[in-house]
Amino acid sequence: MRRKLLLLLETGLVLAGLLMGASAWKIHSALEQPLNITQEELLDVPKGSTPTRTFLELETDGVIKDAFWLRIYWRFNLAGTPIHSGEYRMQPGMTVNGLIDLWKRGEVVQYSLTLVEGWNFHQVRAALAKDEKIEQTLKGLSDAEVMEKIGHRGLFPEGRFFPDTYRFVRGFSDVELLKKAFDRLDEVLAKEWENRSADAPYSEPYQALIMASLVEKETGVPQERGQIAGVFVRRMALGMQLQTDPTVIYGLGDRYTGKLTRAHLKEPTPYNTYVIPGLPPTPIAMVGREAIHAALNPVEGNSLYFVARGDGSHVFSDDLDAHNSAVREFQLKRRADYRSSPAPANAPSAPATATEEAIPAASPDTAPEALPQVPAQEPAPTPAPAVESGAASPQNAQ
Repeated sequence: MRRKLLLLLETGLVLAGLLMGASAWKIHSALEQPLNITQEELLDVPKGSTPTRTFLELETDGVIKDAFWLRIYWRFNLAGTPIHSGEYRMQPGMTVNGLIDLWKRGEVVQYSLTLVEGWNFHQVRAALAKDEKIEQTLKGLSDAEVMEKIGHRGLFPEGRFFPDTYRFVRGFSDVELLKKAFDRLDEVLAKEWENRSADAPYSEPYQALIMASLVEKETGVPQERGQIAGVFVRRMALGMQLQTDPTVIYGLGDRYTGKLTRAHLKEPTPYNTYVIPGLPPTPIAMVGREAIHAALNPVEGNSLYFVARGDGSHVFSDDLDAHNSAVREFQLKRRADYRSSPAPANAPSAPATATEEAIPAASPDTAPEALPQVPAQEPAPTPAPAVESGAASPQNAQ
């Protein structure tokens, strides 16, 4: 009897060993099988997906075989290991084991979206809505509703987001990207505020952000940012109006069609710095770190005016006579290839289109663009009280 029990035990052990060996062979074969694809394909793993579900879907699609053995392998070897959601790049010749390695590393396909310095919030929303890789949740919402959805109810959105290239995976939402850009702007602004010039004329960082947006829109060549900020700061200190065209354009909203006239300069809006004293009530565009730094560290000097040369740079003048002379040279007698910002490489020359009644736009970007409706708001407080001034525009005295 005892010999029979030993024989049965030995037989069971042999069978178990054979079964384990067969299972190990099946698992090894399943892991080393090449993916059944002939060209690169993307595997989309939605949020909440499990390895079991993903293996079964791949088997259903004919990409792999033996999903059962792969599930057994995962259960006994990778239990508790999450599978990161996103897209995975499957290449011809890749094995299932190679694909699993991608899962373990979370090596998902990444995309990018660039928010550009000088864009307004309308352009930011348009760029988000156009990107098919981003999960769209903001369609049909007002700007105020968007700000509430990202957790900043009651804040005006203009200028509140940092221009940068943001990387994301498929399924990343527009709300998540805006939150990241908002937080990034707060971080940059706080750091620059800590390192501001001792005589920077602002009582709070938001005022500096407003000024930075004017600098951003007026700058054609980077090295002039500090000089432009210096002109604006000195004008405010003397009680002179800023008289900068981009604020007029922003206040016109959708009514701006690419040509700024004298009538526009006289039209009262909350943003028209030919009419209002000091800073406009909010930023007029997104700003980069360099513009923020320039606003908080304006270059010292005596210049109170500047006018575009036509190549993206400006002539800075200390007094009105010198400024008017520069205007006559660079604005009233424009070159055929005049530009308020540097021309792109190999760009063709374009004839001037200004008429006698037209005022050349000071903004580096004078192309027509759709702008949001601007609500009336109280102007932001300024460091110095404004007084009546006969000073001409930094750009457009004639």
